[in-house]
Amino acid sequence: MQNPFAYSDDNKRYHTLHYHLRHRYGGRVFKVPLNAGFTCPNMDGTKGVGGCTYCSSQGSGDFAGDPSHSLARQFEEQKAILHQKWPKAQYIPYFQARTNTYAPVEILRERFEPVLKFPGVVGLAIATRADCLPDEVCGYLEDLSRRTDLTVELGLQSFSDETGERINRGHTTAEFLEGFWKLYQRGIPVCVHIINGLPGESLDEMRKTAEQLARLPIQGIKIHLLHVLEGTVLADQYRAGEFPLLTREEYVSVVCDQGDETCSVTVSDTGIGIPMEHQPRIFERFYRVDKGRSKREGGTGLGLSIVKHVAAKYGGQITLTSRPEEGTVIQVRLPVGENPARCRNQEEPS
Repeated sequence: MQNPFAYSDDNKRYHTLHYHLRHRYGGRVFKVPLNAGFTCPNMDGTKGVGGCTYCSSQGSGDFAGDPSHSLARQFEEQKAILHQKWPKAQYIPYFQARTNTYAPVEILRERFEPVLKFPGVVGLAIATRADCLPDEVCGYLEDLSRRTDLTVELGLQSFSDETGERINRGHTTAEFLEGFWKLYQRGIPVCVHIINGLPGESLDEMRKTAEQLARLPIQGIKIHLLHVLEGTVLADQYRAGEFPLLTREEYVSVVCDQGDETCSVTVSDTGIGIPMEHQPRIFERFYRVDKGRSKREGGTGLGLSIVKHVAAKYGGQITLTSRPEEGTVIQVRLPVGENPARCRNQEEPS
């Protein structure tokens, strides 16, 4: 049967990461989880101790590489495991454990730059906290995003500050938004992680988190089902009966609701495509890939910038997927509901 959904290869109703990467790079691409030995301000006492209640001592990196091994060795070890499932692929090194921008820029360079040269690497994913994005770090991330397919993955978990306090998140939603807008203003793609089933949070609050994120110009969202790890504060709370786990029916219901917050408009062509080095700047005002062609045929380089601005004004976002000699896909996503405009506390800083 023909797939009825435009942005999935396996009948999923949403624009999957697999679909995006396969169409961008022409085949399977998988993320290789790494542990670069960073710490976290919510573990070292700067913001708190012990980390979030669901985190083990590995800081959400329990399935990343062995931190006692070099990054090159971790990469090969993790890659070998994943190749058992996908024998032929390209790779995105994923700095997953703890807070991967919580260090001086020179240390970040030592960690990130070598992996970009590993064979088969097409991009980079960096997991971090939104309150660990000082200007000098954002400047380096902007430089990285111009040289590779970079995604910064921000752990929000919930838009509710009350939930944030219960899980000992160590930063507020306002701090998350401040960090997010820093990245957005530099053109750095962002994927936000949320968790369904956190202690004390209602199904309606989980839906509201998705509603709020649908009004932000993010490039991706990862929805986690709460995972209770042995040896964590969360595990102790669960054993003490302090919170129930979601039933299968509850989880399915809330995820379906969370995925129904936007509508989209897509324009595609089968033209010459846009070279990778130009894609991070394609939505900038007056930016033109082929200035000579623009002079011959007209154009000011404002069209996509205007569309991006209008989409953002109404809480939407615009994304681009393009491969040279194959074509380009532009998608605009807008929130649905009674109040599609961004909430006041989510406005982009002027």
